[in-house]
Amino acid sequence: MSRLRLREAIDGYICIAPWVLGFIIFTAFPIIASFVLSFSRYTILDPPRFIGLDNYTKMMSGDPLFWQSLKVTVIYTVLLVPLGTVGGYLLALLLNQAVKGVGFFRTVFYLPVVTPAIASSYLFAWILNPEIGLVNNFLASIDIEGPQWFASRQWVIPSFIIMSLWGLGGNMILYLAGLQGVPTVLYEAAMLDGAGTWAKFRNVTLPMTSPVIFFTFLTGMIGTFQVFTGAYVITSGGPADASLFYILYLYQNAWNYLKMGYAAGLAWVLFAIIFVLTLISLRVSGRYVYYEGAVK
Repeated sequence: MSRLRLREAIDGYICIAPWVLGFIIFTAFPIIASFVLSFSRYTILDPPRFIGLDNYTKMMSGDPLFWQSLKVTVIYTVLLVPLGTVGGYLLALLLNQAVKGVGFFRTVFYLPVVTPAIASSYLFAWILNPEIGLVNNFLASIDIEGPQWFASRQWVIPSFIIMSLWGLGGNMILYLAGLQGVPTVLYEAAMLDGAGTWAKFRNVTLPMTSPVIFFTFLTGMIGTFQVFTGAYVITSGGPADASLFYILYLYQNAWNYLKMGYAAGLAWVLFAIIFVLTLISLRVSGRYVYYEGAVK
């Protein structure tokens, strides 16, 4: 190797060294450490002690709260992801029209996305407060008794779903980008073939935006399995563990009970669940997602 090439190689390694070191220290090492700790009993106050698969055995057979947290999270995911995916798409279709003031409405619907999660949590804790909340006061004004919302086992998950749907603007922006990327020549060709509004939507708009729909579905599913802030701020898992989301339970084990080894095991189980669901989604997507230019 010539001196010039050696110098270029050294300069290149120097340039990437900060990123590589940062990745090793702040990403790779914590991942490896958490995996190792998941096989140990570790409480911060005492050194880790290897216990094999005991943490995982306890989850599967001796910890009802693990299954409760998983059930709550799955119910929330099954209900919210379809609503968020379809709702965001319909909102984008409405705001994709060339009408006066559409930019203002796009901004208004996107604002909740940039609102801090903790601020949104406190806002909805007031809006859905059973005593002084905006919604129940309105219902009372028309002689309807409002539910207990976050204070009710039956209504706590629907309450969190309502709060989450307030942030549909995130999906809306992605869908808008997809809708505006559909070539107009396809619509013109469909019109020449005599296609109506529904036929153009079904045969042009939907297939051409299917990659965006799949992306929002997949990221939405992953995100719902990691919901935390609202449950931590508003309910702390109550009432009677009805809103004990998986990440909240993981947090409680790590920081309330100092069971770092058990919490690490919970994290790796969550990783496995999300990984498997993602693989299944990617496998199935080939039947329903159309990629322009893809060869099957």
